Amino acid sequence: MFLDSSLSDARALLERHRPVDLHADTLMWSRWLGYDLLRAHEPPLPRAALGGHVDVPRLYEAAMAASCFGLVSLPFPGHGKLSRSVNEQIDLLDDVTRRAPHALRKVRTGAAIVSCQAEGTIGALLGIEGAHALDGNLELLDGFALRGVRYLGLLHFSANEAGYPAMGWGRRHDAGLTRWGMELVQRCEACDVLVDLAHINRRGFFDACALATRPLLVSHTGVLGAYAHWRNIDDAQLRAVADLGGCVGVIFCPRFLGGEGLGPVVRHLQHVIDVVGEDVPALGSDWDGFIRPTWELRDPRGLSSLVKALLEAHLPERVIAKILRDNALRVLDTH
Repeated sequence: MFLDSSLSDARALLERHRPVDLHADTLMWSRWLGYDLLRAHEPPLPRAALGGHVDVPRLYEAAMAASCFGLVSLPFPGHGKLSRSVNEQIDLLDDVTRRAPHALRKVRTGAAIVSCQAEGTIGALLGIEGAHALDGNLELLDGFALRGVRYLGLLHFSANEAGYPAMGWGRRHDAGLTRWGMELVQRCEACDVLVDLAHINRRGFFDACALATRPLLVSHTGVLGAYAHWRNIDDAQLRAVADLGGCVGVIFCPRFLGGEGLGPVVRHLQHVIDVVGEDVPALGSDWDGFIRPTWELRDPRGLSSLVKALLEAHLPERVIAKILRDNALRVLDTH
C-alpha cells in the first residue's frame, strides 16, 4: 500500500514503539469455527462486524508487539463446562505456538514481550473474560495462572459468584462485590493475575479498587467524559485506576465511542490523559468481540492511521508511545 509522507512518519513511529493490544476475542472463533490464527484473513461480514479481525500475518503486517487474547465462556454453568471452555481455548493457542514457535509465543510480562520483539516474535497473552469461568471454584485460578493467564475480568455480561455486570443478566446497581468476589481479588494478587474491571458495575468497580494493593486494568472500555454510554467508565473510576498505577484500554467500537472514524478514538484517549495523565491510556480494541469496530481500525493494519491521527492531535511521541505500549508493558510487569 502506498504511504503518503505523514502516514509514513506514523508508520515509522509505530515501528519504534510496537503496539500492545489489551483485548481481542479471536480464540473464541478458533474454538467455535476453527478460525486459523496462522492464516491471513479478511473480515467476512459487512463493515467488519463481529469477527475476522486478528491473525498472525496481520499482526506482523501491523508491527504489533503483542495481543492479549480474551478467553470467553458463555454463562451457562454446569459440571465444569465453563472452565473446560477456557482450557480448550488455551489448548488452541498452545497448538498455534507449537506449530509456529518463531511467529507467536505465549507470554505473561512486559519484559517477555520485549524479549519476543528482539527475536522477531509476537507475544500472546491470555485474559479470562468473566469469573463465571471459574465454575465457583477459586482454586481453578491457580491452574489457569500456571497455564499463562495474565488477567481475569471479574464480570462479563451476566452476574456471577463475584458480583454484577454493568449491563446484562442479573444487573444490579445497589450491590458490589460478593464475599467470594473479594476473596477472588485477593487470590488474583496471590497468583500474580491482574484484575480486569471491564464490564463490572460501578459499585463493584470501586470495591475491587479498595481491595487491590497492586495495579489493575480496564482492558477494553470507553470513557463517559467523552461519550455517555452504559459501557463507559466515569472520571472517578479513571482516578481509582490511576491511583493504583493501572491502565485503561480504549475500545475501538463506534457504538461506545459515540461516532465513526478515528476522531472518537482519539477523543477518548485524550480525555483519559486530561483527567488522569499520560501514564494511564492504552489500546483495548475488542477485535473479534461482538462488536463492529470503526472502519479505519477494522484490523491491526489500521494502527498506523491511528498514530497519524494522534500526531495530528499534537500528541508528542513520548505520549503516543505510552498509549501504544509503555503503559501496558508497565502494568504487565506488575508482580
